[in-house]
Amino acid sequence: MLIDLIRHGEPVGGRRYRGQLDDPLSEKGWRQMREAVADQAPWDAIVTSPLKRCAAFAQELSRRHALPLEEDERLMEIGFGEWEGRTAQQITAKDPQALMNFYRDPIRHRPPGAETLADFRTRIAAVWDELLEQPNQHLLIVAHAGVMRMILCQVLGMPQERMFSILVPNAGITRIRVDGTGEMRLAQLVSHAAPLQEG
Repeated sequence: MLIDLIRHGEPVGGRRYRGQLDDPLSEKGWRQMREAVADQAPWDAIVTSPLKRCAAFAQELSRRHALPLEEDERLMEIGFGEWEGRTAQQITAKDPQALMNFYRDPIRHRPPGAETLADFRTRIAAVWDELLEQPNQHLLIVAHAGVMRMILCQVLGMPQERMFSILVPNAGITRIRVDGTGEMRLAQLVSHAAPLQEG
């Protein structure tokens, strides 16, 4: 089983902490996504976050290549609470250490009103485990940086609080290979932030 994960391209409004805000892709974001995939379509199916910056591209790709498409709300980005919609500059203007504290320890320094890391991990782990029950499939997951980081933490056995040590660029593609089933299952990271490979 192969699973490719792709992060959405740049949304309208540029870089900011969107979380679950539903901003669409910018023209640059569409270009990033289309260039990342080009005319390749090695997948058996696509699963996407329902947020526009993911779902719109997934829908286009699904139509173009006649691939089954599923939207799953559990693949939404982590909720950033009071930080949603704000830029890094706006956040640090209020508290210069807020972002660094969050990146270094997102459990104790999460934004006010934000989703807990434990809750985020629970919902991502649940959808990930379900997807792994589809053996001999090559899936594409269109999602967010936080989702991809949490999946990588699970695959690599990393503590969830270290998730921000993984950089995930816009339209970045990660490939994971899964062998075996149940307790004998082995997931391996094949590539990260790399060009799409042949299946």
